[in-house]
Amino acid sequence: MRSYGQYCGLARSLEVVGDRWNLLIVRQLLLAPARYRDLLDGLPGIATNLLADRLRDLESSGVIERRLAGEGSVVEYALTPWGAQLREPIESLIRWSTPLMIPGPGADAFRPEWLALAVPALLTVRVEDRPSATVGLDIGGSLFQLRVTASGFEVAPHDGRDLDATVRADPAYILGLAAGALTLSDARALGAVEIAGDEALIRAIFAA
Repeated sequence: MRSYGQYCGLARSLEVVGDRWNLLIVRQLLLAPARYRDLLDGLPGIATNLLADRLRDLESSGVIERRLAGEGSVVEYALTPWGAQLREPIESLIRWSTPLMIPGPGADAFRPEWLALAVPALLTVRVEDRPSATVGLDIGGSLFQLRVTASGFEVAPHDGRDLDATVRADPAYILGLAAGALTLSDARALGAVEIAGDEALIRAIFAA
């Protein structure tokens, strides 16, 4: 492990997660534990040997752990409790990146789960009167669930539970709604958003 040789919290943190791809691996695991092949598919551009090296480094540092998936013998990677604490700084970086996202994706790769993870980071509304609500986010044909809790929002792939409402839109419109750059009324007027279920709940969550 390379060291900056500085007794500084930022320097020591970067020694663990500052290498290229490390935080993007954590990003993938913030949504759900994943197998090696899933991580490889979710990180377009990474070489197989580099992914193996990064996983080994993050495991030795205590950020991630290997475990058996379900009742089988297939290994999956998951964040440790300490590694899961990276959610807050990653969400802060996502909020900070908003001006960088305005030009659009250009030729860059895009996967719906990357946007799904950004939604809780961008939302500022707390729906305190509906702490158990679960909303579906249909992004590019991929369905995620956004849970509204007393402390904020949590997102994950849809696990089959009942949804109080579902919002379906192209990624750019979901991003605009979450960032407060687009109102739900304007999106509806453009025909850019479809809502099923409790529309009042959707309006409360995406209140600009």
